[in-house]
Amino acid sequence: MAETLPNSVMMHADALLERARQGDKNAQGKLVQVWYKRIYNFAYKFFYDHDLAMEVSQKTFISMHRNLAGLQEATRFKSWLYTIAVNYCREELRKRKASRSVSLNDFSPGESEVSYKWEASSGKLDNPEKQLRHTELSDLLQQCLMELSAEQREVVIMKEYEGLKFREIAEALQISENTVKSRMYYGLDGLKKILEKKQITKEALGYEL
Repeated sequence: MAETLPNSVMMHADALLERARQGDKNAQGKLVQVWYKRIYNFAYKFFYDHDLAMEVSQKTFISMHRNLAGLQEATRFKSWLYTIAVNYCREELRKRKASRSVSLNDFSPGESEVSYKWEASSGKLDNPEKQLRHTELSDLLQQCLMELSAEQREVVIMKEYEGLKFREIAEALQISENTVKSRMYYGLDGLKKILEKKQITKEALGYEL
């Protein structure tokens, strides 16, 4: 979990959001800079596809620009932004399902600018051999994540990668906190079973589910 931001940083963020809500284009641009990587990261992990992640990110921030003035509670900005991103992810998923049967092979890895949380947990990599193995494990973990249902995948990504609280996830997905916790439980349990089936140990991953 990320550490609590200092009050001065929080005040600056609140002031930036307020200016953006009032139509300040410069402030809106800075909001995009602050949040772009996180939204891209969420979409990339949901689809395991760079182009789709870019598409969802662009649509999310276009929608943010158009609707930010109508956001009544500034404290809900984070969950509101993720709601928009989730809706566009679901829209893209429906399009794919309508055009063909969706399988893991439909999603090909793209280049991501954002480090996985799993990568960060393993420490600094100091040689090419370790880097290659680490990349292979990261790809494997992402493939395992893709085998979860979309509902479980959303929750696991938001909680484990994005560090959102259960309350924030519930607000973003517009479901109860108990439902979030249930999907989280079954999602992590599903990942464990997938990893066991592939005979991948926690020691090999450097990450504990």
